[in-house]
Amino acid sequence: MKHQHWIRSAAIAGVIALLTTGCSVLGTGKKSDIDAPPTTGAEADAKTTSAAVTIDMIEDNSSQMTVYVKDAKGFVAPLSLGLPKTVSVAKTTLEYMVDGGPVASLLPSGFQALLPKGTKVVSLNVTSDKRAIVDFSKEFLNYDGPNERKILEAITWNLTSFPTVEKVQLRVDGKDLKEMPKGKTPLDTPLARSMGINIEKAEDAEFGQSTPVTLYFLNQNDQNYKYYVPVTRLVKRTDDVAKAVVEQLIKGPDQKKGLAAVLNATTEVKSIKPSDGVITVDFSNKFLGADQKASTEAMQSVILSLTENTSFKQVQIKVDGAVKPVTKTAHINPAKL
Repeated sequence: MKHQHWIRSAAIAGVIALLTTGCSVLGTGKKSDIDAPPTTGAEADAKTTSAAVTIDMIEDNSSQMTVYVKDAKGFVAPLSLGLPKTVSVAKTTLEYMVDGGPVASLLPSGFQALLPKGTKVVSLNVTSDKRAIVDFSKEFLNYDGPNERKILEAITWNLTSFPTVEKVQLRVDGKDLKEMPKGKTPLDTPLARSMGINIEKAEDAEFGQSTPVTLYFLNQNDQNYKYYVPVTRLVKRTDDVAKAVVEQLIKGPDQKKGLAAVLNATTEVKSIKPSDGVITVDFSNKFLGADQKASTEAMQSVILSLTENTSFKQVQIKVDGAVKPVTKTAHINPAKL
């Protein structure tokens, strides 16, 4: 499997230290619609965002778009920002992921863009097989070695947030990039979400016998801005991904990494049932807080995690059989300066 190839490559390169972060998604799962709506046609840059007009408009000259950046703890995390409206939304989001660029004034405290300073997005084209071909200027190669995988994760997860993109191919000055120059991460095949994001391994899992699940936990910056961080956790191999997702959310984040749990450790699951495009999770009343109310953060985390790892676009949450109304967030992590 591809995710195993990436893990082995990371181990060979000594990147296992990166397991101090977490956040990723099943490459075989369906991506959710938490980010900006559809982009790109199959031709050149000009068609990279044919559905840009469907994005929620914030004001006359800006649209809500999602970029992937690095937070103060080193996690790659999505942020929704009000960016200038352009013909090519996907290309614009990449341009706003360049360190020292126009995104600097939009990022909350503790966040930093990952693409090296001076990097230019020369072109972005999407092929008929849903492959985004991105051509960067030579400045793209002037990155800090420890950020190598984070940069690849940020680019891949950003572009595959768009429904018309499933794979990403990188070029520099018009030439295909076969490997990253510093950590030697191989790029012989296009990148996909199966590579994971902020990868970590459960203690009882083995690299060659694991299933990746992407879990959304909470983090907070020094100004008390709370946001979701996706973590790809390798768990013991299973065919019941939905069950594994909920179990791992209850287990919570690795305590050494500084993320906050979204579900109480005593939470009990009564059933998980798929039906007619909707997956329903029925919790016991231990899902409720001390005020006997369901936490919005907990429900959003369950929805984000399940839609990220399965083909279901809708999640219904129940407590002791009673439906708890919740609407999936339109844009994940709206930035607060």
